[in-house]
Amino acid sequence: METSSLSGLKRADFQTTIKGKETDLYTLRNADGMEVCITNYGGALVAIMVPDRDGNYANVIQGHDNIQDCISSPEPFLSTLVGRYGNRIAKGKFTLNGKEYNLAINNGPNHLHGGPTGFHARVWEAEQPNDHILVLRYVSSYYEEGFPGELHMTVMYTLTDDNELVIDYKGTTNKKTIVNMTSHGFFSLAGIANPTPTCEDVICTINADFYVPIDETSVPTGEIRKVEGTPFDFRTPTAVGLRWENFDDEQIKNGAGYDHCYVLNKREVGELSFAAKIVEPKSGRSMEVYTTEPGVQFYSDNWADGYKGQHGATFGRHSGLCFEAQHFPDSPNKPHFPSVVLKPGEVYTQKTIYKFGVE
Repeated sequence: METSSLSGLKRADFQTTIKGKETDLYTLRNADGMEVCITNYGGALVAIMVPDRDGNYANVIQGHDNIQDCISSPEPFLSTLVGRYGNRIAKGKFTLNGKEYNLAINNGPNHLHGGPTGFHARVWEAEQPNDHILVLRYVSSYYEEGFPGELHMTVMYTLTDDNELVIDYKGTTNKKTIVNMTSHGFFSLAGIANPTPTCEDVICTINADFYVPIDETSVPTGEIRKVEGTPFDFRTPTAVGLRWENFDDEQIKNGAGYDHCYVLNKREVGELSFAAKIVEPKSGRSMEVYTTEPGVQFYSDNWADGYKGQHGATFGRHSGLCFEAQHFPDSPNKPHFPSVVLKPGEVYTQKTIYKFGVE
């Protein structure tokens, strides 16, 4: 039976069979009335329903309202899981144990987000034990998209009664490999609409004294640079648009906006700590990000062209903000960056929390 949902999404619209695996829509709910909808196709978040300061609910994440649009989306990573390697690897090449591996080139001259058939384009096994938890599992075969090792990955989504969406990742491999998972949520705290408002007035804080500069192909130069005196300084709450408008900055040009990894301030490696916060002034909706990862990629949705999403909503340039908790881009080719190597017998873990509120 179809239970009524805040999002208006219908399970049947997300049900199909792809290479013998069934896709579906799963809904999480909490005591506060919040609702999160996820499809096991790519682990995509397709609805996060949260109230504004007047109690009006809206969907604050960009997505589609049926499985076919998810599959053929103009933005293939729209609010999906990303793996095996989130972000870019220069020229699609890296060396492990003295052997060079070649990956798909799907972003200019570089490899991006695990390749065109990465984890975002796979049907995950799904198990929903209760209203609060969804567990997704996927086995990535040896040499899938060019990566070594067979990787067993589990991702658990938990919606708490504190309005936190918690994403826990666990992975194991049978051969040495590289792993850098993330969730690529495109957040629009004003609520998606036709057109979805731009995020230029959104007040942003990022807990980072340093960021990772990029070249004109969006690959890290290898430098770690101070945010101080640059448009990347969000150490105090600042409107996103104010920052890029007041600087004629080569880095903003290289990314066509923000598309940069921030080096998060940490007391110790792997601690779960505050990474970022955004507040949408008109609605009062807020979102805090906490993560165990060393970095967060801040992306200001620089290439969207007004394509259609759920219920006729349209997503134009700068209509969403992404906070992709992860290791740094191109880490396999930058020995001084934190390692992304996973060995047999080790367990890859990552925890990221998106906490929603009103102000």
